[in-house]
Amino acid sequence: MQVTSARPFWLAGRPATGEDVLAVRRPYDGSSLGAVWLPTPVQVEEAVAAAAAARAATAALPAYARAAALDHLSDRIGERAAEIAELITAESGKPLRWARIEVTRAVSTFRWAAGEARRFSGELQRLDTDPAAAGRLAVVRRFPYGPVLGITPFNFPLNLVAHKVAPAIAAGAPIVVKPAPATPLSALLLGELLAETELPAGSWSVLPVPNDRMAPLVADPRLPVISFTGSDAVGWQIRAAVPRKHVTLELGGNAAVLVCADADVDFAAGRIATFANYQAGQSCISVQRVLVERPVYEATLAAIVAAVRALRVGDPADERTDVGPLISVAAAQRVAEWVGEAVQAGARVLVGGDPDGSSYPPTVLVETPHDAKVSCREVFGPVLTVEPVESVAEGLMRINDSPYGLQAGVFTRDVTTAFRAHRELEVGGLVIGDVPSYRADQMPYGGVKESGTGREGVRYAMEDYTYPRVMVLTGLDL
Repeated sequence: MQVTSARPFWLAGRPATGEDVLAVRRPYDGSSLGAVWLPTPVQVEEAVAAAAAARAATAALPAYARAAALDHLSDRIGERAAEIAELITAESGKPLRWARIEVTRAVSTFRWAAGEARRFSGELQRLDTDPAAAGRLAVVRRFPYGPVLGITPFNFPLNLVAHKVAPAIAAGAPIVVKPAPATPLSALLLGELLAETELPAGSWSVLPVPNDRMAPLVADPRLPVISFTGSDAVGWQIRAAVPRKHVTLELGGNAAVLVCADADVDFAAGRIATFANYQAGQSCISVQRVLVERPVYEATLAAIVAAVRALRVGDPADERTDVGPLISVAAAQRVAEWVGEAVQAGARVLVGGDPDGSSYPPTVLVETPHDAKVSCREVFGPVLTVEPVESVAEGLMRINDSPYGLQAGVFTRDVTTAFRAHRELEVGGLVIGDVPSYRADQMPYGGVKESGTGREGVRYAMEDYTYPRVMVLTGLDL
């Protein structure tokens, strides 16, 4: 098949073409955005072999070289920010205002990684705490397990790739990146910038491998670390398939918010409405469940509905758009089915409606049964449920009443309530005074229960990619 306009992928640091192509379409209207070459099995093997061969050279890179590459990536993303934001919007359907924020975050992610590369020094431990160990000192440094397989989703097609690549470079680990089939273009553009660095050629590849061809890559023993961000079903399948590998999983959630009686209701409602819908709900920490203490329930509900009604739905390339499409028509139809099931079980729709192609209107449900999918599973769409609770204790209990545990938010001004929530909630992250959708790219990010294992956030991902190696020095005058 002869295709001249398809974009190449990146094989061991160089552009390459395959035998087949993947069409990429705009989620908003289904129009063609272009095509990318798909690597053949032989080319995938070549990339993995190159990563394995580059293992020693990559680990031996001095701190200044790692940091220089990361600084270059941060700078170049910043220089091409407008272009990259438009590409993110086109391939993912994310409104342009949010795509710009994603680009800004990617700039920050690589900048943080450059700093971590310079600080990645290990620690010293005195061992003469016991008379038998007099004169001994332990030097503890971390070394890469080996090449990393980074698998990324569609909802943050640049910054979640950055969260795989940046810590790998900072820690000295080669990486093979597998972007989502729906959104490979941002990752391939990042490959252009990686090619401008002086990293060892085999230390990175960007391979848009189709999902149904991933099993051999996942199983390959030359990739001892797998860092996966995506659906919980796929993530746990990967972990079960390779129990001897070091697998980190950043999976889904059904993020809950508790609005306490002392909260600023109007502020809370505005934040909830925005961050239940800011990426058409396609974020693992998008607000999905809202629990409100009874004294402020009616006021909060009314304010949320008003704020949701005010959101502008439409073309994500339009500067005025707040909520764009879902990633596909099928995704919008699934959300509609889940809402329909909830309504049949007794839920009431206060605002929302039927899907229009790949778009689904922001929807607020009340009186939703707790076993409805929109309550107990991850909707990954612009749908939120609101229900009253009689106390903070009941609200915390309801947040924990979930198989997921990624992040939660509690609107309160009471520091005692904040520390109680931090102590009791089974989540990876808690945001006080705001929605659970907040994430700083340097902080540890990940969940418990069905939400995954391991942490993103540059330094914490570096720890997941490496293991501690101890050297004991003997006969020292300490």
